[in-house]
Amino acid sequence: MDLIDELRQFATRASKMKDAIATEEATKNSLILPFFQLLGYDVFNPFEFVPEYTAAIGDGNKSEKVDYTIVIEGKPVIAIEAKHHSEPLDKHVTQLFKYFVATSAKFGILTNGLNYMFYTDLNEPNKMDLEPFLCVDILNLHENAIPELKRFAKKTLDIDGAFSAAAELKYMGKINTLLDTLRTDPAESFVKYIMSEIYEGVKNTKAINSFRPIIKRGFNQYINDCIGERLKVAMEKRPENDRAEAEQISDGEASESDVYDTSPMSVEEMEAFAIVKAILHDLVDVDRLTWQHTTRYMVILFDNNSRKRLCRFWFKGSQKYITTPDENMKPVRRDIEGLNDIYKYADYIKEVCQRYV
Repeated sequence: MDLIDELRQFATRASKMKDAIATEEATKNSLILPFFQLLGYDVFNPFEFVPEYTAAIGDGNKSEKVDYTIVIEGKPVIAIEAKHHSEPLDKHVTQLFKYFVATSAKFGILTNGLNYMFYTDLNEPNKMDLEPFLCVDILNLHENAIPELKRFAKKTLDIDGAFSAAAELKYMGKINTLLDTLRTDPAESFVKYIMSEIYEGVKNTKAINSFRPIIKRGFNQYINDCIGERLKVAMEKRPENDRAEAEQISDGEASESDVYDTSPMSVEEMEAFAIVKAILHDLVDVDRLTWQHTTRYMVILFDNNSRKRLCRFWFKGSQKYITTPDENMKPVRRDIEGLNDIYKYADYIKEVCQRYV
């Protein structure tokens, strides 16, 4: 059973039992420990999942107990602060902040068993950010969160890779929030910007107030049109032909359907791109990686050079897979069940990249 199916079963169970959970300790035993078991941790192994981990505070004369700490090769990597499931988490961020600074953990998780807030030190080394880069609501679980949770599963835990992806996740979240706010309630500065591009009249208060609902409707219409176009393409696409089409693709070959377009990346493509950057961040400057996509696949290039293809991702059909070029630039296909499987082929991606460095 895939992680998303296990989490959905867990969410159903959590929803039914939460009202019967009266204490913080019961929350830990009924919700939090089972969650980390789903991620593959042996929660009863004190060498791996340490309860009441001692963290030195300040000058070392004081110490505090972190609820749980995930330890890898004897070193703490993830500090976990647990609260009762009805407890709002925002007011406990400073407590986790204190524990984070006191340990060598690279990530902190604040949870009440139903909500999980992931933190790291993107702004300043060894000082936890006060804003999470990832928030997961078990009772309102989005599929987009699954690849991010898989980064923290025991068998695929990659601290450096997760840290590299965290920065992109943080800003993607902020962008999504900003765009949603602009869609529902366009700010005056945004209205003025749009007007400066399309309106030649005087941009006074009356004009701005008149344009705001027009811009709001236009924004929503654009989103609906994009969704409609993607659905149309998906319905017209014949999944059974995807594999045959992929096998016909080789470097330098193109057809009308392979012309690169300028539409925004999908969430799946953004996450795949972030994973490749995480894989290669120790090898090259990831700013040298670029992407392009067609209606059938996304390609990641080195130095924006079409002759320096790192890999292609095929997400359009019923099957997902990645192709990497061999030494003769012929694509080699590797199937994936989910985005986290990309890490399985990290060595192939690095091997291709090393040819271009």
